Amino acid sequence: MCGIAGIIHRGKSSNIGSEMTSMLVALKHRGPDSSGFAVYGEPNSRECLMRVKVAEQEDMTNGRGVASLIKERVRQIDEILTEHKVEVIKKENATTYALRYVLSLKGDIKDLAQHIEEVEGVEILSLGNCLELVKDLGDAKVVSEKYGLDNFRGTHAIGHTRMATESDVDIRSAHPYWAFPYNDIAVVHNGQITNYWMMRREMERKGHRFMSDCDSELLAVYTANNLANGVSLKESLQSSIHEIDGVFTYLVATKDQLGMAKDTMAAKPLVLYESDNFIAMASEEVAIRSILPQEIDTYDPYDEEVRVWQA
Repeated sequence: MCGIAGIIHRGKSSNIGSEMTSMLVALKHRGPDSSGFAVYGEPNSRECLMRVKVAEQEDMTNGRGVASLIKERVRQIDEILTEHKVEVIKKENATTYALRYVLSLKGDIKDLAQHIEEVEGVEILSLGNCLELVKDLGDAKVVSEKYGLDNFRGTHAIGHTRMATESDVDIRSAHPYWAFPYNDIAVVHNGQITNYWMMRREMERKGHRFMSDCDSELLAVYTANNLANGVSLKESLQSSIHEIDGVFTYLVATKDQLGMAKDTMAAKPLVLYESDNFIAMASEEVAIRSILPQEIDTYDPYDEEVRVWQA
C-alpha cells in the first residue's frame, strides 16, 4: 500500500524535518516496514553532503564480527576519499551502520561514488550539495529521532512509509531513492511497475547501477538518465507516463523543484493542497492536516497529471 508525502516552501526555509515527520507518522498505517526522508537544506556549492550505509540494521544482531567489519568498511571509505583528494570537513555517525560526511569535493562525483560503492556492503544513500537522504526500518518518529531530523531546516522534502510487497524488508529496499549519480535528485513512489525488468536492463545497458530489486528504484534511475541528457523535470515526468507501465503515483525532488506524476489509471491516491507560499501532498489528507490543522481545501490530481513546483 505504502504512503508518500511531499512539501515545498516557496521563497523561505522552514522546519521541514519536523513537518515531514508529522506527515509520515500520520501515514504509518500505510507502511510499517520502513520510513524514509529526503530533505533539502540551503545549497552550498563549496560543500558536498554524503549519507552512506555500511551495513543493514539486521546485521547488527549477527555477533561481534560486525563491529570490526563496519570499522574496516569505514576505513576503506576514508582511504578512497584521501585517494580522490577529497577534504573531509566533518564525519559523524548517525547510527553504527550509517554515516554522514561533509566534504570539500572538486573532482567528479560519479567517479568518486562508483569507487566508494566498490567496497563490499557499502551503499551511498545520497551525495549532493543540499540533499540529505535518511531511511531505516521502523516508524517515522523513531527514524526521525534516531537521525536528528526534528530540527532540520530547509525548503522542501519528500518522504515514504513502506509496506514491502515485491522486495525484502531492509534499508536497501526502502525509499526514497537517490538518482545516482545525478546531484540532489530523490524519488518516492506508491504503486507497481510491470515493465520493471525490461526498463532496468535498458538502463543498465546505458551504464546505470541498481542497488536493490525494488521496482521503485527504476524511477530514480530513469529520472537521472533523463536529466543527465538535458531533459527537464517536467518533460521527464510526462515521458514516464507513457514509457513506464503499471499503476503508480510518484514524487521527484531536485535541489530547487518538487514534481509529481500519476499514471493513466490514477489508481494510486494523492491529495494536494496549494497556497501562494506552500504546497503539500500526500497519499491521504490526514497527513496534510497533521501540519495544517486549520480548514483547508484539497483536491485529487487526475489521471496523467504532471505538476512541478519551484522552491
